[in-house]
Amino acid sequence: MNVYIDTSAFLAVLNHDDDHHAEAKAIWCYLLDTGASLGTNSYVLVETVAVLQRRLGLDAVRTFFGAIYPLLEIVWVDDALMTLAIPLLLTANRTNLSMVDCTSFLVMQRLQVKKVFAFDRHFAEQGLAVLEAK
Repeated sequence: MNVYIDTSAFLAVLNHDDDHHAEAKAIWCYLLDTGASLGTNSYVLVETVAVLQRRLGLDAVRTFFGAIYPLLEIVWVDDALMTLAIPLLLTANRTNLSMVDCTSFLVMQRLQVKKVFAFDRHFAEQGLAVLEAK
C-alpha cells in the first residue's frame, strides 16, 4: 500500500453533492490511472458504510463494495492496534479526533505510508502528505 484512503475521501468520491466531489473524482481517477496501491483499515470500512447507508442509501453501499472495495488492501484492526489507539485518542484530548483517525495514523505509521487521500485536516496535522487534484 502506498496511498491510504480515509472515510472522507470515499464519501467525496461517491457523493455528487459533496463539496469535495470534483477534486475527489480527479484524485481517484489519477490513483487508478497510475496503478497506485490503495489501502485502508477495517474501522474506516465500518465508518464509511455506516455514513454511506445513512446519507445515500444502500445503492451507494453496493457501489462501494462492487467498485471500490475490491481495489483495497485492508488492514484489520485487532486488539493490539486498538489498544495502541486508545491512549493516542485520550492523550490528544480533542473531541473532534476520532478512534478511527487514531487507528489510521497507527496503520500508516506501521506500514510507513506517507500519502493519504483524505479531506480530514487531522492527517495534515500529523505531517502526512494529503493528496490534491492536479
